[in-house]
Amino acid sequence: MSHDARLQKAVLAELNWDPSVPAGHIGVTANNGIVTLSGHAGSYAAKYAAERAAARVDGVRAVAEEIEVQLEDRFKRGDEAIAGAIVERLSWDTTVPHDSIKAQVEDGWISLRGEVRWHFQKDAAEAAVRPLAGVVGVINHVTLKPRVDVTDVSNDIRTALHRSWFFDGDTIKVSVDGGTVRLTGSVDSPHDRMVAERTAWAAPGAVKVENMLEIA
Repeated sequence: MSHDARLQKAVLAELNWDPSVPAGHIGVTANNGIVTLSGHAGSYAAKYAAERAAARVDGVRAVAEEIEVQLEDRFKRGDEAIAGAIVERLSWDTTVPHDSIKAQVEDGWISLRGEVRWHFQKDAAEAAVRPLAGVVGVINHVTLKPRVDVTDVSNDIRTALHRSWFFDGDTIKVSVDGGTVRLTGSVDSPHDRMVAERTAWAAPGAVKVENMLEIA
C-alpha cells in the first residue's frame, strides 16, 4: 500500500472515530501528504470539526478543505435570527471583552470585526458563534491592539517553546519585527505546527504570527 493510500485510510478512520464529524458524507483523497476533503456537512461546526480531525493525523502536511455546508432543516435560520443569537452568545462569553466585537450576517455567513488585546479573545469570539444554527461560514476580521511594552518577545516565546515536550528548541527559530512574530524551522506534524503558533500568539505584544514552519 502506498503512503498516500495509507494516509487516506488513516484520515477516514479519524473522521469515523470523531463523533462530531459526519464522516459518511465526506470524501478523502491524499497526494504527497496533502489531504483534500470533499462532500458536505449539515452544519458549519461539523465542517470545521472535519478539517481539525484530518489535520491531526500523523503524516498530513496540509489540508485542502472543499466541504460544502448543506444545512439540515432543523438548523436553518434567517440572518436576523442568527444576528440576535450572536449578540446573546457573545454577551455570555466571559473570554470576549464586552462590546468589543461587532458581527454582520449575510446569507448565513458571519463577519466578525472589532479590536481586542489578545489573540485568544479573537479565537474565542469565533468559537462562540461557529456552532450557532444557520451559520454556513465565519470570517474573522477582528484585529489585535498594538502594545508598546514589547521588549524581548522572541526570548519569551523561545522559553515557552522549550517548556513544551512537543518541541526540540533547536529546530524552531523565532524572530520579531515590531509586533510581528515569524516562526521558521521544522516540526514533526501539523498538530505541532499549530501548537507552536498558539504558543507564539500567547506572547504579550504579538499582533501577527507568520508560521513558516515546515513538516519534517
